[in-house]
Amino acid sequence: MQAITAKRVLIVVIVLFAALLSAVPFHAAFAQTAPALGSADGFAILAGTAVTCTNSTVTGDVGVWPGTAITRTNCTISGAVHAGDGVAKQAYIDFLSAYSALALEPCDSILSGDLSGQVLTPGVYCVAAASTTTGGTLTLSGPSNGVWIFKIGTSGTGALTGTNFSVVMEGGGSPCNVYWWVAQAATMTNSAFQGTILAGAAITITGGTFDGDALAQAAVTMTGATITGCEQMIQPPVRSRCNQGVGNGPENCDPGNSNQGNLSRSNDELGGTPGNPGRKGGNGK
Repeated sequence: MQAITAKRVLIVVIVLFAALLSAVPFHAAFAQTAPALGSADGFAILAGTAVTCTNSTVTGDVGVWPGTAITRTNCTISGAVHAGDGVAKQAYIDFLSAYSALALEPCDSILSGDLSGQVLTPGVYCVAAASTTTGGTLTLSGPSNGVWIFKIGTSGTGALTGTNFSVVMEGGGSPCNVYWWVAQAATMTNSAFQGTILAGAAITITGGTFDGDALAQAAVTMTGATITGCEQMIQPPVRSRCNQGVGNGPENCDPGNSNQGNLSRSNDELGGTPGNPGRKGGNGK
């Protein structure tokens, strides 16, 4: 009798577990992690052959290697420019390593080529051939630490193309946690794109906005576009002012603000004399 009861309990547990799995999308069971880009992570634009920037604004570093050509026409770059130097070389090597690693990432879900109208939670999404989206919106819904990976052309060939295409982050998700692995070229026209593209060929951005990094094995061409690299979108924490004479207090304030502009007063970190926060009237007394 006890054996029969134990067997029934086991069956119930198995059924409940199966129901739980069916209620949750399969890809949600996997905790995705961002790929390691190495030093390539510091570049808003990184190309293998050439960079051409016309009537565009780039916030972040720009580099090319093994090519050396960076052509600028009415182009504003707020960052360092590395044309064929050792910094660009190491970044490009790291980019190729990340590209190869992403190529081996298993797929959670298979998508069609048109990404418009979809709402996707964090996971790895694959498109076997090309992905072309015109006039649509892709919504990525998830927390700030959620990671989305898109693989375009997993069959061996396939380009990513967007025209009037918008990628929208929902629920606190970050564009710097969105990665687009593309077997061949990527082309964005008048789009509001978000995420980092790792392309096996060229990247062309015409008009619109691009929030993320553009990393290409061939050329990167920008015309009338606004590009903001991930490193520039991640802001350091802001420290508040404090009234403490020695060190950082529990409120994580900046003691440099406690010297009232006079380094000889309470800024002990710069060799001044710590003040007495309990003294009536402050350091002027």
